[in-house]
Amino acid sequence: MNNNAHLADRKFIISGFFILIAIIYISRLFYIQLIDDQYTLQARNNALKSRTEYALRGYIFDRNGKLLVQNVLSYDLLVTPKLVKDCDTMALCKVLEITKEDFLKRMKKAVQAPNSPRKESIFEKQLSPKIYAALQEKLYRFKGFDVQSRTVRRYPRPIAAHLLGYVGEVSKEKAAKDPYYKEGDYIGISGIERSYEEALRGKKGTQIVMVDVHNKTKGSYMNGLYDTAAVAGKPLFSSIDIDLQEYGEKLMRGKKGAVVAIEPSTGEILCLVSAPGYDPNLLVGGKERSRNFTKLYLDTLNLPLFNRALTAMYPPGSTFKLIDALIAQHDGLIDRSTVFPCHGGYPPMGGRPKCHPHPAADLPGSIATSCNSYYSYVFSRIVDQKSFPNFVDGYNHWRDAVRSFGPGTKLGTDLPYDKPGNVPSVEYYNKVFGKNRWRSNTVVSLGIGQAELLLVPFQMANVVAIVANKGFFYTPHCIKGVGMEKHLDPKFKEKHYTYVQESKYYDIVHDGMQKCFDAGTATASKIPGIVACGKTGTAENPHGKDHAVFLAFAPRENPKIAMVCFVENAGFGGTWSAPIVSLMIEKYLTGKVTRPEMEKRMMEADLIGGKNLLGKKAAAKKR
Repeated sequence: MNNNAHLADRKFIISGFFILIAIIYISRLFYIQLIDDQYTLQARNNALKSRTEYALRGYIFDRNGKLLVQNVLSYDLLVTPKLVKDCDTMALCKVLEITKEDFLKRMKKAVQAPNSPRKESIFEKQLSPKIYAALQEKLYRFKGFDVQSRTVRRYPRPIAAHLLGYVGEVSKEKAAKDPYYKEGDYIGISGIERSYEEALRGKKGTQIVMVDVHNKTKGSYMNGLYDTAAVAGKPLFSSIDIDLQEYGEKLMRGKKGAVVAIEPSTGEILCLVSAPGYDPNLLVGGKERSRNFTKLYLDTLNLPLFNRALTAMYPPGSTFKLIDALIAQHDGLIDRSTVFPCHGGYPPMGGRPKCHPHPAADLPGSIATSCNSYYSYVFSRIVDQKSFPNFVDGYNHWRDAVRSFGPGTKLGTDLPYDKPGNVPSVEYYNKVFGKNRWRSNTVVSLGIGQAELLLVPFQMANVVAIVANKGFFYTPHCIKGVGMEKHLDPKFKEKHYTYVQESKYYDIVHDGMQKCFDAGTATASKIPGIVACGKTGTAENPHGKDHAVFLAFAPRENPKIAMVCFVENAGFGGTWSAPIVSLMIEKYLTGKVTRPEMEKRMMEADLIGGKNLLGKKAAAKKR
C-alpha cells in the first residue's frame, strides 16, 4: 500500500517536471515570436534589407551668400549576387550600355572580398537620367538588382575648380582605416571638399525595409522603429567673391598662371585662380567623370588639374625687392634718401645682374623703377653687416627675416597642399660651392628675387597683404564660417607679426609702390579714381620665356584687397600681369570696369600657344 502511494507520488513529480519543461519552451517560443525581435532582425537578409541612407553633403556659399556648390539627386544600381536568378543579362547590358564581358567582370567583383554573394554592392554608380528612366521600367526583370538614391555635387557656375576641389570614391586604404567609410562611398579629394570633409559629409543613416520574394520593396519595417536618420552635412560660408573669381578666370583664359587675392584686414581669400582651369561639373557623374578625368589628366601641355596658385613654385622676380627694402631699413642700412649707382647693372659684379635704363633713384624711386643694381647693393649690405662675425651668420639673419614674411614656410591655410616654396639654406650653398667658398656677391641675384629663391603665388599674395597691413598678417583662409553658427577656427583670428613692424618703413615702401602706378613701370595700368600701390616683376625662367609678375593692394589707406598675378612665359610684368590685377581691383572696389579696351585685350590674349594677340605693339617695359 505504501509502495503504491510512493509510486503515485513519483508519477506526479515526473508529470510535473515534463509540464514545467513544456511551459518553459512555450514561454520562450512566445517571447521569441511575439516579443523579442532579435532573431527576426538576424534573418532580415531573407525578408528585410538594411539600406544606407546617405547624408546630404553640406552646401558651400560665397561671401555674399551666393551658391557655389549644391547637390542633385543621383542613383546607383546595386546587386546581391546570391539573388541574381533567371536574369535577362543581355537586356540589362543593353540598358546599361555595357558589354557582356563588363557584366561578368562586375559580377565577379561583387562576390569577392570585401563584397560577398549575400552582400549588396554597387554594380553601376551614378546612372544617367536616361539610363535610370529605362531601368525603372524593366527592373522587375532583373532579380537581385536594386536601385539606391544619393546626391552628387553640382556647380551653378563652372568656376573655381581648383579652390572648391572635387568628390570621388574613397580609396580602399582610407575605407580600411576609417570605419565611417566603406567601398563605394564618396569623399572629398581636393580643395575645400578635402579640407572640410568631416563637416561636409554629415552622418549616414540606416533604413530597414521589407522585401517580397521578387526583391521588391514592400515598405518600412515596423514603421521605421529601428531606422536611424541621416544628418545633413554642415554648410560652409566661404570668403570667396564669386563674381571676382569668375572675372579673374575670364581674364586668365588663354594663359598659364595664377591669380590670388586676399582681404588684408582678415586674411580671407577673395579669389584663387589657376589657369588653365576646367569646369568642375566635368568631374561629376559615372562614366562621364572617368572619361573627363582621363582627358584632363593626359593634357600634359596645359596641366589643367595642376593647381598653380597653391603648388607652382616661381622665382618672385622684382616683386621680392619689397622685402629687402623693409629688412634693410629696419637694420639701419638704408633710408628714404639712399642712392646706389647703376650703369645698366650691378657695378661690383661687372654689370650683373643687368638692369634696364632709368634715372638715378632714391629708395621710393628704386621701387618705382625696379632697379636691379639698387637691390643687389641692398642684399649685400644686409648679409655683410659688421655686427655679424661670420658671413653665414649674416646670411642666416637675412634668411630668417625673409621667412618671417612667409616665404620658405607653410602658412597653415585651410586649403590642402600648402607648399612652403624655397629660401635656400647655408647647407645648400655649402654643398653647391663648398664651405667658406661663397659670399654675398656669389648669390647676389637672391636680392632681386632670382637664383634658387622660389615662392608660390599664394605666398606672394600674403606678402602683399603684410605690406598693406604694415607688418602683420592673418593666416589666409577661404572659409569664414562652418555650420549655421558660422564657427571659425581660432587660429585664423590670430595675428602674426614679421621681422619688420615699424610703420614708418612701410610708409616709404608704399610711396614707391604708389609711384609705380603714377610714374613707374605700371603707369599704363593706373586705376582711375583709386590710389593703389603696386610692384612689377619679371621672373627669369631658365626653361623658356620669362614669367610676368605683378602684385598690388588698394586703396592705399585702409586696404580692401591685396593680390598677385603670375602669367607664365609672358615676359614683362607691366605688360600682362599688371593690367589683369588693375582690372580686377577696379571691378572689386567699384563693381564696374571703365577701361573696356584694356579688358578686351586681356580677355582675347592667347599666350599658351606662343600666340600674342597684342602683336609687336605690346609694351616693352621689363619691370
